[in-house]
Amino acid sequence: MHRRSRGARLGAVALLACLCASSALALDDGDRAPSFTVPNLAGGDHLSLDAYRGKVVYLDFWASWCTPCLASLPAIEDLRREFPAEEFQVLAINVDSNPKKARKFLGKHPVGYPSATDPRGRLPESFGLETMPTSYLIDRKGVIRYVHPGFQKQDVSEIRSRIERLVEQK
Repeated sequence: MHRRSRGARLGAVALLACLCASSALALDDGDRAPSFTVPNLAGGDHLSLDAYRGKVVYLDFWASWCTPCLASLPAIEDLRREFPAEEFQVLAINVDSNPKKARKFLGKHPVGYPSATDPRGRLPESFGLETMPTSYLIDRKGVIRYVHPGFQKQDVSEIRSRIERLVEQK
């Protein structure tokens, strides 16, 4: 009996260590955003985060099966229109395992910003994504300045305020 409880304690400690290590890998405010180049959902050129260096970037991870994503995409589109294109860029990364589902979703809910596909999930792993949707506000030098997990409509004013502050910084 004593061995079993000791084994259970060791298992709990190991599980706790894994959970702590997992959240320690999540990128946060002040971390450099990892560079990436991924296929554009619309076809043609690939999308690269480095191509937007010098602009404030709102990087949004989404999926067609994600209910909060349905609300976030039009709200992000509205924010995109509020800021000058030479200062601000929205990039979206779809994580559906089948890009056809993402294209179908965007056909019903079009946006004016580029969306890339990452069906293997390498980018969510490199960013330490923990929930869907999650967005990263990245400054002109490629440093993450705000991480926004989840989405609710009342979040828009906070996101807008943070974008404004970064856009105003030259």
